[in-house]
Amino acid sequence: MEAIRQFHLAIPVRDLEEARRFYRDVLGASEGRSTPNFIDFNFYGHHLVLHAAPDDGRLFHTFRSDFHGEEVQVPHFGMNLDGEAWRTLAERIKSHRYPFFDPPHIRLEGKPGEHATLFVRDPSGNALEFKAFRNHDEVFSKIFDPKTKDLLGLEKLAVNLDGDDGNAE
Repeated sequence: MEAIRQFHLAIPVRDLEEARRFYRDVLGASEGRSTPNFIDFNFYGHHLVLHAAPDDGRLFHTFRSDFHGEEVQVPHFGMNLDGEAWRTLAERIKSHRYPFFDPPHIRLEGKPGEHATLFVRDPSGNALEFKAFRNHDEVFSKIFDPKTKDLLGLEKLAVNLDGDDGNAE
């Protein structure tokens, strides 16, 4: 089987121009094709399409779900990034004074799948999670693999440079 090259995701947004500014300016995605009804973005090498939602005031139903002692919004989507890209994105979001829905922190500390994480909501309410795993090879692991390499020191990754809690609110 040939390796998958890109993931494609299409999501609803309430206002294309508002969404364009968020994904392009705040998150740094590059814009591709667009029409009055949709915008394509290169989202870390993946194909993200924003579609103008019908004006009925409701995009989708969301709920909070338990994930190893923390609550996460469902549905959500995001990216697994390397440590440098994750920190750059976290700093970029903060520099735009865009509020974190769940500020940068370490999840599953000392357990398989340990990772730095942050959540933001786009202007339409779509939840986005960005992660950087201590050992990327353990994304699907149930136990630590001693052969995986430690890509970064996560405890340093989520530390805020100016000492506040990471919320831009």
